[in-house]
Amino acid sequence: MKKRTGEIIEILNECYGTEYVCYLDYETPWQLLIATILSAQCTDARVNIVTKDLFRKYTSVKDFANANLYELEKDIKSTGFYRNKAKNIIACMKDVDSRFDGEIPRDIEDLTSLAGVGRKTANVIRSNIYRDPSVVVDTHVMRISKRLKMTKESTPEKIEIDLMKELPKEHWILWNIQIIAFGRSICMARNPKCMECPLTDYCRDYSRYLNRKNK
Repeated sequence: MKKRTGEIIEILNECYGTEYVCYLDYETPWQLLIATILSAQCTDARVNIVTKDLFRKYTSVKDFANANLYELEKDIKSTGFYRNKAKNIIACMKDVDSRFDGEIPRDIEDLTSLAGVGRKTANVIRSNIYRDPSVVVDTHVMRISKRLKMTKESTPEKIEIDLMKELPKEHWILWNIQIIAFGRSICMARNPKCMECPLTDYCRDYSRYLNRKNK
């Protein structure tokens, strides 16, 4: 591990702790899988509001596998892209039921073979359910990893590869957890709170911020 990377991790550990936290509410692995599918282009807070009633209405993998498409669309409409999400959730749960006996698989190839499940969603399951070292690349991780010069890539898959090389394996899961907290509180996409940031020494954009501020 590079000295620079170690210093960034040390600061994040001090600011945000090292506890494993999931920002989506769930009680079972299949609930987390559905919540993660719903979280695409949607805030975790909105997903948690929707799933509170959703998981009372549909209480098993089979319930979702046999759901009426149009009814499910209405149930999840406020999460956005609801038609595609509803179609994927039903197809995904049908596969989980028929191919995996109702159990959410652990293997990333099995997970990504499910409808609506890409590497990000698969890694959320692997890290939160199975505690398998995994790098989850969401919008916060994409934005901030580039700002911290941990990657120059723009696609989630390539950023994941870079971070797997850059970070110690024992910190793969924590990176997403800490970066989400950091991204929500300080390093926002717009109007980041640079004057409150503990990582300005490592930031690609801080000098640009100073230049704008001093004009």
